[in-house]
Amino acid sequence: MIKIIFLDIDGCMSDGAIYKGNANEELKRFDVKDGFLLQQCNNLGYISAVITGKTSQIVANRCMELNIKYCFQGVSDKLKIAKEILKKENLSFQNAAAIGDDLNDIKLLKAVKMSFAPKDAIKETKKCANIILSKKGGHGAIRQMLKLIMQKNGDYQSFLAKFL
Repeated sequence: MIKIIFLDIDGCMSDGAIYKGNANEELKRFDVKDGFLLQQCNNLGYISAVITGKTSQIVANRCMELNIKYCFQGVSDKLKIAKEILKKENLSFQNAAAIGDDLNDIKLLKAVKMSFAPKDAIKETKKCANIILSKKGGHGAIRQMLKLIMQKNGDYQSFLAKFL
């Protein structure tokens, strides 16, 4: 059973674009539907962990907003951080899923039980993922991944019934 989900930001939770304003402010685009289901999963007891190579206050704010338990930024070795989180949570890679879109995600994708790549991930990453999503990063990929995980765990129908 999947209990923990490792998330990449740029190209997965966001569309990978970084917008810069005249005052050098940085903006990222997130999909509200991705965020809604992620927050619901967190409320249901799934553990979510952002592990990303870039550092941004925007990401820290988004993680707090969605009740994401772990937020590691500026990471060069995502697999190492994932191992530390799993140890702390007393879980194994058999309890883990991950999504990634680029070369720095491949080792983690190979280690987890369920691995995902957005539709617009690079070819090398897609080769390592168990599931290639039909949605692009920042455009529904996270929601699609979470729904598949919830279905695999047998949680989705009872979750959905709360809204119908």
